[in-house]
Amino acid sequence: MAKKMTFALAFANRSFMPGELIYEARDDMAKAVTDAGYDYIMMDAETTRFGGIETRDEGRIYAKWLKEHEGMYDGVIFSMPIFADENGAINALQDAGVPILMQAYPDEIGKMDFAHRRDAYCGKFSVTDVFTQYGVPFTVMKPHVVHPLSPKFAENLRDFAAVCRVVGGMKRFNLGCIGARTTAFKTVRFDEIAMQKHGINVESFDLSEVFDKIAAKKDDDPVVAAKIERLKNYTDFSGVPADKMLNLGKLAVVIDEYIEEYHLDALALRCWNEMESHLRVCPCVLLSELNDRGITASCEIDMCSAISMRAMSLASEEPSAVLDWNNNYGDDEDKVILFHCGPVAQTLMTCKGTVTNHKMFDKTDPGSGWGCNEGRIKPMDITISNCQTKDGKIVIYASEAKFTDDVIEDGFFGCGGVAQIDGLQDKLIKLARGGFKHHTAITEGHYKEVLREAFTNYLHYDWVEID
Repeated sequence: MAKKMTFALAFANRSFMPGELIYEARDDMAKAVTDAGYDYIMMDAETTRFGGIETRDEGRIYAKWLKEHEGMYDGVIFSMPIFADENGAINALQDAGVPILMQAYPDEIGKMDFAHRRDAYCGKFSVTDVFTQYGVPFTVMKPHVVHPLSPKFAENLRDFAAVCRVVGGMKRFNLGCIGARTTAFKTVRFDEIAMQKHGINVESFDLSEVFDKIAAKKDDDPVVAAKIERLKNYTDFSGVPADKMLNLGKLAVVIDEYIEEYHLDALALRCWNEMESHLRVCPCVLLSELNDRGITASCEIDMCSAISMRAMSLASEEPSAVLDWNNNYGDDEDKVILFHCGPVAQTLMTCKGTVTNHKMFDKTDPGSGWGCNEGRIKPMDITISNCQTKDGKIVIYASEAKFTDDVIEDGFFGCGGVAQIDGLQDKLIKLARGGFKHHTAITEGHYKEVLREAFTNYLHYDWVEID
């Protein structure tokens, strides 16, 4: 997620328009991308007339140049400083294989003579029409025409970069399934073949193998000792018994080994009740630490939440979390307590958590659940999202909300926060009727439109509108 985005820049031309404006556009776009903190690659200006793309042959030249730089760019920005020629454009970009942002320059009052008039407002439709005919996906944003050096385009560029991250990161990735689906939760059933159709490779591991690997770890293993030290620096383990700390450290090392060996980008873990009954630990805090270092980790074998979490983390470049739709907040129908036992990344919390014994397991089997990371989720704007597999498809929703600073009493265990969601009751009805689970995933910031663009236009998930 720390990778610097790189855009391939392309520029439109049309023979009877003032092509000299393309030179200015090349400088403008290079500055806009650089100022926004991204990198770019750009074909030499001498390669084609004015450094733009007009004819079919010039389109092929650009396509060849793009192919030679394959893997070096995350998206293409097709800039139209003047009315564009759609034939050159489609020849240039029909095999780009990445998101394409259509940007068109505005005309200026006082510069409407033939030497300065751009007509890109109209030309943009010429290009988008033909791209639609060819079935080549592209991104358009508001406003219809925008100068690259304007604040509005800086916003467009930020959102387009997020779209590129989601598309690039979700097109193909490895998702680990550690343990079988928790028997009591049919709600987290999933279709592995549907996931594979969308480029998600699932690797499954049995908990018995996990326990065997833990048993094979020596108590004085230096890798385990280093992991325990890292965990103690991550959050407050001061109340955790030494033998439980050792088991948590061994389990964390084993999970890391799976991640490394199978190149896992995300995972879901069977977190109860075998770990509590056999290891006397609860892995919540380990999932918290994984999420905090950028490895999406969901609990309760909720593989679908792991998909949503990964997408949101790619969009926001921040951790995500899976939470229960858990409690009403008094009589306020637009507020809900979102909660889980402790897999929330500390980046999303008000402060470091405290590792405790899981109060639910403690009721029937005292001392069996060391590993909850208790605390509170910080006030912030959020995106909520989750998905399901249905009839061979992945169906997803997203909405926007915020965590408030409303107080939850001290007796409330785990990690939770009060979310204010406009129209919450109507949304809950749609989620219930749509067959969505009792979990939702969250990340910091508002990214609904980014997710909708990535999932519907490029990744071909089925979108459900709940707003």
